Amino acid sequence: MKLTPGSTAPALVARTILGQSVRIPSGGAPYLHLQFRRFAGCPVCNFHLRTMSLRQPEIAAAGVRQLVFFHSSPEEMLEYQAQLPFDCIADPTKRYYRAYGVETSWRAVLHPGVFWSGLRWVLSTGRFYRRAENGILGLPADFLIDARGRVVACKYGQHADDHWEVDELLKRVGDAVAPPVSSAPRPGTIG
Repeated sequence: MKLTPGSTAPALVARTILGQSVRIPSGGAPYLHLQFRRFAGCPVCNFHLRTMSLRQPEIAAAGVRQLVFFHSSPEEMLEYQAQLPFDCIADPTKRYYRAYGVETSWRAVLHPGVFWSGLRWVLSTGRFYRRAENGILGLPADFLIDARGRVVACKYGQHADDHWEVDELLKRVGDAVAPPVSSAPRPGTIG
């Protein structure tokens, strides 16, 4: 079942690849950005996370803590994600993927943007993955969750390169904290 804005995010306790315990919802930051990526060596995912890493101070200043899931083993993830400035969680059984409604599809690799994004990672790092733990058909997903555990915004990707970029994430945070335009009650509310 896919989540929608206003849904309650599934609560969970997980362990990062560096051995720290993480709770969702989490205290300490007004917002939590959950990213569900594909396999640890995915060139598209790693290029995307490099961009997120470069702008991590800006993201943190906006009150957002980031947590990234991969459907790979901790050992595989340590090779690719250990240096990232945010917490990463191995989910090789896709337990958390199922809880958040994150799926797989052949469309994951069929979009032309996927090739170019992956190629940028390979050209900029000289690295290419040796194996795709749990397959190459995973789709990405992004969730912005507030401190109460409510889904503020979410995106289920249609292909491997279909995720929030930093500016999109920051816009959603800004929209979440912006005062309402009208003081008139919304339909279905008591006002």
